[in-house]
Amino acid sequence: MSIEGKNVYYSFSSYLKKRFDSKVRKIVVNAGFTCPNRDGSKSTGGCTFCNEKGSGSGSVESIQKQVQSQIDRLSLKNIKKYMVYFQSFTNTYAPVNVLKQRYDASLIDDRIVALAVGTRPDCVDEQKIALLQSYTDKYEVWVEYGLQSIHQKSLDRINRGHSKEDFVKAVEMTANKNIKICVHIIVGLPDESYNNIMATAKFVAGLPIDAIKIHSLYIEKGTKLYDEFINRPFKIFSKEEYVKIVCDILEILPENMIIQRLTGDPSEDFVAPEWGREKSTILRMIKEELIKRQSRQGIFWKYNFKL
Repeated sequence: MSIEGKNVYYSFSSYLKKRFDSKVRKIVVNAGFTCPNRDGSKSTGGCTFCNEKGSGSGSVESIQKQVQSQIDRLSLKNIKKYMVYFQSFTNTYAPVNVLKQRYDASLIDDRIVALAVGTRPDCVDEQKIALLQSYTDKYEVWVEYGLQSIHQKSLDRINRGHSKEDFVKAVEMTANKNIKICVHIIVGLPDESYNNIMATAKFVAGLPIDAIKIHSLYIEKGTKLYDEFINRPFKIFSKEEYVKIVCDILEILPENMIIQRLTGDPSEDFVAPEWGREKSTILRMIKEELIKRQSRQGIFWKYNFKL
């Protein structure tokens, strides 16, 4: 039986359309948080790949204004359902009462059906998980944990300030709470080999999580990684190498794991790799490569990890 392109992996858009019987668009929020590897609690400067926007919009408007302006714009395109996504920096890095105030401030429209919170695995505890769980009566709730790599050498090099063990603890704490879990990994970290990358993917494949975001490493101006790349250049995967690795990862992930992302969205500060701006091309090449292989997500998955 031939493999059809639309079926080679379980996309997030497919999941959302089936779950809510409608297109659902993300509303990205910058809630004014920071990170423990920025404010001196663990380190300063943040992750080496992250600039002062914290991988977000850099907006300084109130949360309500950010949400309302995006709903106003998207509703003109006949979008009827929305997911609020707290993206910039670490969105559980504050006392619970502050978190609740900021989450509540975003939920201003009945067309909002989901709440997603991006954070670090070392910045959650039972109280914060209980707060997120309290929203599940009305909303689908997602927690997105930035793992990036299971290799401590890599985590130290990019100044993450957490360990694989912190990540496992966070997943254990979040699982079975009616909260969906998404994990972020990066393909192309300095000095990581193909085997290093696949070890991270195999580790993630055995976890009780719902989704994954696979990011290509981007080098942007204003980051420590940019300075490192200029002064001590390291290997960057070619477009073809990246596509092959992503396909290899997809083949070992469970077929019911939702694929939220297969490459990144470069900002205006983007420098390298040159192919990084070709998102639609990369997505097309990934599908074409899987079809060429007569393969798909999950074809080689084996459950080989137990928490």
